[in-house]
Amino acid sequence: MRQPMQTSATLRIENNSVPVVVLVSSQHGGVGLIRSLGREGVRVYGVHQSFWEPAARSRYLQGTFCWDFLAASKEDSLSFLVDVARRVGQRPILIATSDITALFVAENVTALGKAYLSASPSAEVVRIFFSKKQTADLCQKMGIPCPRTAQPQSRQDVLEFVQSTQFPVIVKGEYGEFQRRKNHLARVAIVPTAKDLLNIWDLNAETRLILQEYIPGGDDSIWMFNGYFNSQSQCLFGATGKKLRQFPPHRGSTCLGVCARNDAVATQTRHLMQAVGYRGPLDVGYRFDAHDGQYKLLDVNPRIGSTFRLFAAEKGLDVARALYLDVTGQTIPSADVGEGRKWIVESNDLVSSWNDFRAGQLSPGGWWSSLQGLQEGVWLDSDDLKPLAALPLMWLRKRFGKRTSAALANSSSRDSTIQEA
Repeated sequence: MRQPMQTSATLRIENNSVPVVVLVSSQHGGVGLIRSLGREGVRVYGVHQSFWEPAARSRYLQGTFCWDFLAASKEDSLSFLVDVARRVGQRPILIATSDITALFVAENVTALGKAYLSASPSAEVVRIFFSKKQTADLCQKMGIPCPRTAQPQSRQDVLEFVQSTQFPVIVKGEYGEFQRRKNHLARVAIVPTAKDLLNIWDLNAETRLILQEYIPGGDDSIWMFNGYFNSQSQCLFGATGKKLRQFPPHRGSTCLGVCARNDAVATQTRHLMQAVGYRGPLDVGYRFDAHDGQYKLLDVNPRIGSTFRLFAAEKGLDVARALYLDVTGQTIPSADVGEGRKWIVESNDLVSSWNDFRAGQLSPGGWWSSLQGLQEGVWLDSDDLKPLAALPLMWLRKRFGKRTSAALANSSSRDSTIQEA
């Protein structure tokens, strides 16, 4: 089932002396980033919201710090990061892996510039791509296909949208979560009727909602571009692929993906990024619309995406390593991503597969066939199993809230405490 994982033996980062500080979340992308650079001999340090997060357990971390950027003030967070750089030494590279930390780094790049090296897009560009409406407006201006998008300002605007569209429709919070039902938060919802849409509007009087046309299609109609752009907005490394399954089922992030060439997606992405002067790592999602044959832009993540290891090239190059080579002034080798390469988030894919079994959308044979050609997973890594062992602690935190994680980690602190590996 799983093919031998490609090694990085042919890459050879000649100068791996510059350390890296990773601002990670509980997402699996942080684990992949720590391993990718750590396996090249780079000294990697992680900043986590909790020492119990899976990424904080990786054997490739030289040390871990604990900090909550959402709860702390801007001034305290800046002071904390400057202190981290001082303790790590040698002006490390700072890499964000979440929306919150990506925006924080972009907005404070000048204040952090003496302490860190970085490859971050401008704050203006980050804000545009974090706003679904501004992204849609930019796409319309640039001629990039995207779903019809509206940002209602009143209930009357919603009623007018209902009269001019077909259901279902997509509802998103412009900058985060909204109430799908009372006391039930969501980032994205597929809404089947006008009544349901109006109920959501009434529940979210203080939340800026985005309404988008729904483009029908299976999980495999969603295409991705992952890449890295230098300070001249040249794409030094890029690859395309598509989702095979998502978590949560049919509306979330990739839990099984495959690399496949898509020139339309790659060309549209490069054109858009050059137009805004983009620099840094990038993760973009599109959906193929069978009605008009266009690939329509859904989301732009102006940071390293959680699926970036799907797009690891044959020579061991990926987005994280391309960033490191560029920032340290080294040459990025040309490398192709193999067609058909598959990558999986094992725990999430089991849940989504089981959901499809129950719905009659997946057979045992179909599930087994979907795993053929699998080359890399997130958690079942025999070389680094501690993040897998920490998964139940993350689930407990999500299930029972912060009080549980606090009880489990009562010796931890929000200070800039370092735990050496």
